[in-house]
Amino acid sequence: MLIHKKSDVLPSEITAHDVYVNRRQFLKAAGFGLAATAAVSSGLLSLSAEAAANIKRGQKISGFSKTAFGADEKLTPFDDVASYNNFYEFGTSKSDPAQHAGSLKPRPWTVGIEGAVKKPKTIAIEDIFKLAPLEERIYRMRCVEGWSMVIPWVGFSLSKLINWAEPTGNAKYVEFVTLNDPMQMPGVRVPILDWPYTEGLRMDEAMHPLTFMAVGLYGEVLPNQNGTPMRLVVPWKYGFKGAKSIVKIRFTDKLPQSTWMKAAPDEYGFYANVNPDVAHPRWSQKTERRIGSGLFSPRIKTQPFNGYADQVAQLYAGMDLRRNY
Repeated sequence: MLIHKKSDVLPSEITAHDVYVNRRQFLKAAGFGLAATAAVSSGLLSLSAEAAANIKRGQKISGFSKTAFGADEKLTPFDDVASYNNFYEFGTSKSDPAQHAGSLKPRPWTVGIEGAVKKPKTIAIEDIFKLAPLEERIYRMRCVEGWSMVIPWVGFSLSKLINWAEPTGNAKYVEFVTLNDPMQMPGVRVPILDWPYTEGLRMDEAMHPLTFMAVGLYGEVLPNQNGTPMRLVVPWKYGFKGAKSIVKIRFTDKLPQSTWMKAAPDEYGFYANVNPDVAHPRWSQKTERRIGSGLFSPRIKTQPFNGYADQVAQLYAGMDLRRNY
C-alpha cells in the first residue's frame, strides 16, 4: 500500500520552474560555463557537496573580546554558514557564492564615507578597523525564505563609525552600497537586479547598539561569500538588509530606495523587521528551520523582531508594523 505523507519541505525550499529556467540563463550569461549549467540541469548543485568543497578556513583574527550576546545559543556549524548564502553578485543559488566568490579580491579595499557628514572621506579598510576595538557577538539571523542561523560575528558597533564621521543634522538615513565589479563578481554581468546592491537604515536604527559591522565570523576573517572585508549585520531584521562587501556609506535626508524595494516592493519593504504575523506574499513567516539541523527537523516558532523585541521594539512605537514591513 502506498502511503502519502505530507511533505515537511517548504515551498520556498523547492526551486520553482521559472527560477530554474532563469538560473540556467543566469549561469550562462554570467560566464559560469557549461559545466555549471549542466550541473544545475541535473540537480547536482547541492547546498553541501559542491559548495563545501570550496570552503576554506580564513586567517585568524587576534585581539577581539568575547561578549555575552547570544552566549547560550547553539551555533550553526561553520561549513553551513560559509556554504549557504544569498549573494546574488555571485549567483542566485544558495550554493553559488561559495563556489564563485573566489574571484573577489578584498585587498586593497576602501570605503567612501559620503553625504551629510563633517568628515566625508575615502578610508582604507585597515583604518576603519582601528576606529573601535573588535568584539564577538553571537546573533540569530533570519531569512525571509524560512531559514535561520546562529552566527558568532566579529566586528564593532556601527555607531562607532557613525560617531567618527560626525553626521550633520540633515542625516536622517544611512545608505550602504556593495561593490559592483563584473570582473570580480560574475553575477553583476546579468541585470537580474539593479546593481549595485544597496540597503539602508534609519539613523536611530543605525545607531542602535545591536547594529554591527562584521569583519569576521568564528574568529576568522569573513569568507568572500559572507561579505568580506566588511558587511552590515542587523539581527532583528531579515537577512537581506545585511549589505555585503561594502564600498560606500552615505548619509542622507531621504529614505534610500534599497535594491529589493526596487525589485519587488510588494514583498520587500524598507524596514524588513522580523514579524511572524505578516506573511510574505508567497509563504508564512510564523516558523523557521535552522540551517544545519536537518531538512526534516522540527520547525521553530519565529519571534517578533527575531527575539530582540526587548531591545528594539521602542524604535517603532506607534508605527503600523503591517504597513511598514
